[in-house]
Amino acid sequence: MALPGFKVVTLTDAAANRVKDIISKADRSIVGVRVGVKNGGCAGMSYTMEYAESVNPLDEVVEDKGVTVLIDPKAVLFLLGTEMDFQTTKMSSQFVFNNPNQTSACGCGESVAITPATPTALQPAG
Repeated sequence: MALPGFKVVTLTDAAANRVKDIISKADRSIVGVRVGVKNGGCAGMSYTMEYAESVNPLDEVVEDKGVTVLIDPKAVLFLLGTEMDFQTTKMSSQFVFNNPNQTSACGCGESVAITPATPTALQPAG
């Protein structure tokens, strides 16, 4: 998977606080949230989030700002370098994925086109 010490996804303070809030209000014991991507929508793919009751053996585990985010192994190359944020506007509150691999999005913002990261994306800059 990713290089040791390299986080596939990072969280803003707002996203970490929202994940903490979600975990504290869960109706069952969960270890964090699982993030992935699935085929669908007018742009081709959409982001997914769900409660994670346990860590699957192939999950990429991201610990950031006191929360655990599990990355579905099929989504790692699509999410590499993504910053997860949580934004509140007058019309909505939602997680926002600032993804360098995203090439386009539909007008409603529910689906995106994502190109998998290349192996060179894992190489340290320098």
